[in-house]
Amino acid sequence: MEPSSISNSSQNTTISVPRHLGCSTLDVPHFHGNRDGQCAGSSKVLFACKNASQHLSSSGIKAGVGLLKVATSQWKQEKKTRSGAAIRQVSSPSSSYPCKKSPLDQLAALVLHGQTRLRQLGQEQRQDSLCSTKPQNCKRIVVLGAPRVGKTSILRRYLRDGFVEEYKPTSEDFLRKLFRIRGETYQIDILDASGERSFPAKRRLSILTGDIFLLVFSLDDRHSFEEVCALRAEILAAKTKLIKSSVSDQCAKPQVPLVVCANKVDLPPSETEISRAEVLQALGEDCAYFETSAKDSTNLEKLFETLAKRGGLPTETGPSQHRKVSIRSYQAMRTGRVTGKGSQTPGCDDPCGALYPLARRPSFSTDLRQVMGPNAARKPGKRLEKCQIQ
Repeated sequence: MEPSSISNSSQNTTISVPRHLGCSTLDVPHFHGNRDGQCAGSSKVLFACKNASQHLSSSGIKAGVGLLKVATSQWKQEKKTRSGAAIRQVSSPSSSYPCKKSPLDQLAALVLHGQTRLRQLGQEQRQDSLCSTKPQNCKRIVVLGAPRVGKTSILRRYLRDGFVEEYKPTSEDFLRKLFRIRGETYQIDILDASGERSFPAKRRLSILTGDIFLLVFSLDDRHSFEEVCALRAEILAAKTKLIKSSVSDQCAKPQVPLVVCANKVDLPPSETEISRAEVLQALGEDCAYFETSAKDSTNLEKLFETLAKRGGLPTETGPSQHRKVSIRSYQAMRTGRVTGKGSQTPGCDDPCGALYPLARRPSFSTDLRQVMGPNAARKPGKRLEKCQIQ
């Protein structure tokens, strides 16, 4: 057996292998001390594996394994003899494509980067197709009231999900429903801020970012009615201050879309503690007031219709005024309308609504920017005003 010899040139590396391995020489690209050269090691191993696989079928297992060992040892020897300058050049931050310590690490990083980018593009496309609604068609309904008065049950009726007898305390719930009515898209965000009773600043932020308000109390709980009166006064004061700070007219009065709901009207008269006359006397004759029952769905249609009218929304947003479709059907309907592709399905022009399953409440910083945006730029010499949520 002749000893194997190794000779290097400027372009290729020639490896002489024993005769019994089936070939005399093996040309492998020479490894250079740069970015391309560091990744050439993987090419050598792949080239050697390819030749080894050929010899496995021709000369047997031993010949292929021997060829692979010779190529691998040559690659390791060249890797050890790399200069320090070449290593610094590869790993320097100024390199456009910094390599990892191993070609496999670099490949893994590229794959992960590609998957992350694809995921981001998919999320952006979904947001564009589902949430690209005119700002004037996006409204937020804030529901406030004492615990155990039926707020969640009323919202469940609004979303056409029936009624559940079992009581589960709600800390905070954020829902979103998308509508398509007469060719226009609408987005209604519903914030059930039940758990904000102990956090005045958080509750005030919810009030400042709300467009429509639903205050709920129970006819068999006088304390819940007193809390609604306090909440109504707080909402009017907060909105008045916000409007005065954003317009020059200091006498401007807020037009707040607000509806008061007395739930559990299905209870016998002996269990009720508050009369209608007492409510109107405390809130005023011009206050939108309804006595409802989430259990029997009494007066809920009128309640939702009044919420829509006072908030500038179509009456078709009521639960019985539109078709309930899945979010996938809603998206297909919107994309079909935009691109003009596909055939028109029967009833596609009818009002429809879909519950968006991935809705999340915006962050506090987003809500703060929404509230303080118009007042962010302070005029020179003007005293810094107090934050509106304090």
